[in-house]
Amino acid sequence: MRTYAAFAIVVAASFSAFACRAMDTRSTRTGTPLTAEKPFAAGGRVEMQLDGGRYEVRPSADNRVRIVTDEHIGDAAVTVTADGTNARVEATNTPTNFNATIDVPKAADLVIHLKAGDLTIGDIAGNKNLDSYAGNITIAVGNPDDYASVDATLKAGDIQASAFGGSKSGLMPHFTWSGPGKHTLRADLGAGNLVLRR
Repeated sequence: MRTYAAFAIVVAASFSAFACRAMDTRSTRTGTPLTAEKPFAAGGRVEMQLDGGRYEVRPSADNRVRIVTDEHIGDAAVTVTADGTNARVEATNTPTNFNATIDVPKAADLVIHLKAGDLTIGDIAGNKNLDSYAGNITIAVGNPDDYASVDATLKAGDIQASAFGGSKSGLMPHFTWSGPGKHTLRADLGAGNLVLRR
């Protein structure tokens, strides 16, 4: 028990230190949102490199990859690049209280690297590979039978996988599931919570 308690303290301390480095930036708000977008066909791969903040990834009404912030804050910058079946979204130099919405085609494979913060992903058909140092991630998975496998690991926190009929909590929770579909879902989080819902 002492070992688990010590580990939890180390994880919490690391989270606090990282969040301060990643998100505590003096900033000036201009009120003008930052926007970047590119045309991108459904069925491709979208990789995201996201500094700390709160993000919503949602299916778009058109075949484009787009990121829009609430407003222009300090030195924050957003970019979108697309080449064939691969697209990349970046949000850098993000300060405290950074918020952005990211639109992708309704069918796309997602690879998301989140430094810290909260991430919500809408019902997007495709493979999902996610990692985050600290924060909370919620994913609308759609039909669970569309997935061949789910593999989720946290260093500390809760995994609520109601869509797949299970949950795990505590230190180093690990959740796996196998199904008849073709998509895969992989998540590797530090301190935080993961919710997998329909």
